Amino acid sequence: MIELEGVPELIDPVMVAAFEGWNDAGDAASTAVAHLEREWKGEVFAALDAEDYYDFQVNRPTVFMDGGVRKITWPTTRLSVVRVGGDKPRDLVLVRGIEPSMRWRSFCNELLGFAHELGVELVVIMGALLGDTPHTRPVPVSGVTSDPDLARRMDLEETKYEGPTGIVGVLQEACTHAGVPAVSLWAAVPHYVSQPPNPKATLALLNRLEDLLDLRIPQGELPEDARAWQVGVDQLAAEDSEVAEYVQTLEEARDTAELPEASGEAIAREFERYLRRRDVGPPGGKPRPPASGGPADAEEDGPEG
Repeated sequence: MIELEGVPELIDPVMVAAFEGWNDAGDAASTAVAHLEREWKGEVFAALDAEDYYDFQVNRPTVFMDGGVRKITWPTTRLSVVRVGGDKPRDLVLVRGIEPSMRWRSFCNELLGFAHELGVELVVIMGALLGDTPHTRPVPVSGVTSDPDLARRMDLEETKYEGPTGIVGVLQEACTHAGVPAVSLWAAVPHYVSQPPNPKATLALLNRLEDLLDLRIPQGELPEDARAWQVGVDQLAAEDSEVAEYVQTLEEARDTAELPEASGEAIAREFERYLRRRDVGPPGGKPRPPASGGPADAEEDGPEG
């Protein structure tokens, strides 16, 4: 039994998780959760025992100086809680760590134990994958689930992915088997510029999370960082004619594939986000249901759930 002391009773809690490693191209997902912790001043209330899940020869501890005293930070997964204010306040349980090296089922069961004790109503797991997507276009973000009812209710894709999986896919299925509604959000990161950070992908994940949970997330410096990132990649691509030609090919393929999306539905989603960020309700006062964001075109089978 997990006993939580010092954690207040939560309001409509949602667990939002991301893990560094295989599921986190460009560190986009883990940076998104770190952004939520920073902007809403999250307080860590629990950490999983690093000895149980990590190989320290793979994920090494780090030494640092604190007031002249040497200390060690061990790689692990930590949980924090933040309260989102507004007309309808709610709490987010943030999970941020590193993909475990071993005992994945126990790892997921421990996180689900926290979710049960805290009364979590929905688990959202964020990830990022490498794909054939141009850096000059909006970042594709897919919302997928293994639950057909949840897919219909929240306008998500029902996952059809088959193949190797990481902790995002394993935790998604663990939630499903435990009867906890779970969604995975996947951002597609250009494979030709995969090194972190990727603030544009991080911002896209946060925008999709906004739509999914119907809340407003402070963006801080992310929009400016995203613009600077794109300008930097533009400059690098311009210096290599082969890369520039390849990017143009990706742009043409993307634009052709998304031609039907340049219509009322896509424009309405962006307009409603614009209004929401200015504390103005959408026309008619009745918001549209969250949209799926379209499938990421990064993998033939789509993102895993």
